[in-house]
Amino acid sequence: MKYKCIIFDCDGVLVDSEPIANQMLITMAAELGVAIDMHFAIDHFIGKSLYTCMETISQYGKIKLPDNFEKDFRTRSFQQFKEQLQPIPGIKDVLKRLELPFCVASSGPVNKIELNLKTTGLYSFFEGKIFSCYMVNTWKPEPDVFLLAAKTMGFAPKDCLVVEDSLAGITAAQNGGFDVVAYKSEFNIKELQNLEIPKISNMKELFKFIS
Repeated sequence: MKYKCIIFDCDGVLVDSEPIANQMLITMAAELGVAIDMHFAIDHFIGKSLYTCMETISQYGKIKLPDNFEKDFRTRSFQQFKEQLQPIPGIKDVLKRLELPFCVASSGPVNKIELNLKTTGLYSFFEGKIFSCYMVNTWKPEPDVFLLAAKTMGFAPKDCLVVEDSLAGITAAQNGGFDVVAYKSEFNIKELQNLEIPKISNMKELFKFIS
């Protein structure tokens, strides 16, 4: 077997959170008089840290965001996640069938990752194996969260396969010396189209890379 460990991103790979999170950013921007749409969000927010998204809204709208924007976004989006969030199609079956170690490494804070995994019934697969960029205080495309995940799991980067869906995450994995497979969706197909890396549109396709 070529790989000894799989490292999953969370948003857009394990849970279908991108539509919810991006719609909330669009709504909150509109409340401040900044008109953006989902096409703008897909182009500017996918795979980025919340701080980067906030800075983009601020610069695009030529406004200073209120001090409570981040806290308000977390509160409102978390409520939406609880009510609407679904797992990525097929991921639960894939996790049940995987015979090698795996973990999750995400840009989001740990409480968000845990909430999303619990809401979608995936938490039991990842309990004790959750890694966040907030643990290392650097964000993708820096590779630190993936390096932390690999080291903690007990494997070298060359022995791990990263499953990502954003350019920032893919770049982070490559910067850390990891092989990476991109999960395609309607939210990232434009961003991924020119990347010469393996791509899957169905999670079950992952098995052809690890068997």
